[in-house]
Amino acid sequence: MLMEETNEQHGQEQTNQSEDAIINIGNDPVMQSAIEVLSILGNKKQVILRAKGNSIPNAVAVANIIFEKMLKGNSKIQKITLDTESAAGIGKMTSTVEIILNKI
Repeated sequence: MLMEETNEQHGQEQTNQSEDAIINIGNDPVMQSAIEVLSILGNKKQVILRAKGNSIPNAVAVANIIFEKMLKGNSKIQKITLDTESAAGIGKMTSTVEIILNKI
């Protein structure tokens, strides 16, 4: 993991750094997730979107909605990390993505 985390409601995890918020994107409606991210960006300078498997397109869509529509010119995509996790002994592999959005 990249940083210490504690669990909170709605898939959101707060970090020890006061300006970061980690949001796990699932199969919720994309616009609902985007509005949740936008409300968190109102209080934080940085949001980290994480998704696994079939939820990856939703995370990309949320990042695009925030970056290109809601906060156009006021946000920046700092980093996109792609990875693959494999279950031990099973051979099943799951793709993961982490998108870091900054509010300017």
